[in-house]
Amino acid sequence: MLTTEVPAREELVRRATDLVPLLSSKAAWSEENRRLHDDVIEALADAGIFRLRAPRRFGGFEADTRTLVDVSAALARADGAAAWTASVYWIPTWMACLFPEGVQEEVFSTENVRICGTLSPTARATPVDGGITVSGKWGFISGALHSHWQVVVAVQIGPDGQPAPVMALVPMSDLQTIDDWHTSGLRGTGSISTVAQDVFVPAERVLPLGAVLQGQHASPANADSPVYRAPLLPVASASSVGTALGLARAAKEEFLERLPGRKITYTAYEHQAEAPLTHHQVAEASLKIDQAGFHAHRLADQVDTKGAENSPWTLEERVRARADMGAVCRLAKEAVDILADASGGSSIYNNVAIQRIARDVQAVNLHALMHPDTNNELYGRVLCGLEPNTLYI
Repeated sequence: MLTTEVPAREELVRRATDLVPLLSSKAAWSEENRRLHDDVIEALADAGIFRLRAPRRFGGFEADTRTLVDVSAALARADGAAAWTASVYWIPTWMACLFPEGVQEEVFSTENVRICGTLSPTARATPVDGGITVSGKWGFISGALHSHWQVVVAVQIGPDGQPAPVMALVPMSDLQTIDDWHTSGLRGTGSISTVAQDVFVPAERVLPLGAVLQGQHASPANADSPVYRAPLLPVASASSVGTALGLARAAKEEFLERLPGRKITYTAYEHQAEAPLTHHQVAEASLKIDQAGFHAHRLADQVDTKGAENSPWTLEERVRARADMGAVCRLAKEAVDILADASGGSSIYNNVAIQRIARDVQAVNLHALMHPDTNNELYGRVLCGLEPNTLYI
């Protein structure tokens, strides 16, 4: 085992920022080929981005969620697909740290291991001697093409006849992939589908999803680490929001970079920067970006604080974590939409980044777990004294 000195947050953000020129240069290729360029994966690995959520004893950094927000926001300045894929890897990597020590030793023996996954129980699990067999299909598996393992969720029928979802770790070599990622946004993530056909999973690589959602795990070695003490959904929420925030910041940078010398066609404004309308648009978008940053960092700070204190989560805190995530997505999209609408007809060309940013932030908002409307309804439902209508809190 290896214990690594953990870089400070500022150092990790600097590393991510240093990758901006490379990621920018490969963004068009990644979008066209519907997967991240191999050079991007190598650069992210070299910068330690894939080790942020791995345990220190395996060479990881055990970074807090505030660091995840700031790192992914920095990456999204260049390419939302790269930032999103890195963020997605962090969540199943964290989930892998809930399994028994022997499983972790196997998984983290691969340097810069990449683990993809999903929480959707779109497969069935059948008990067999020594474990389970899994059959089914999972969609939207971001980063699958560059992954070593996948966290899968399947439904197992218990002895009482009741369905019980389980979470399992499966090597990518045991799965088939389907090249079906033909989308308008986040094209570079390569979020293809994966398929299992009677894949055997040993019992030590299977955990009940219900226990995981409640913050229970089978890793005594990680039980005392603040990073692994939070419930799954707040962790996943905080891990995801940096991409949306970074996309909004990228849209503002792109707009202001193109602003000098631009005019408003068919008007008397020879310089768009002189138009009062432009002033209102930039101000409104900037304030929305600031608000998105507030919700992103409030969410991350709550996850980190409660992990450090090892204090229980109330129901309201859990659903507010999802509401904060939804607020970041909504505000980021609103800011991007304002700036994209103000960017003129020339912005629809493929070589102008803001059109890709707009499509990427829309894709983030349409994600089932991140959709602002879904998260607002859940938060309001609990605030009104009703029980949550989902297990994913």
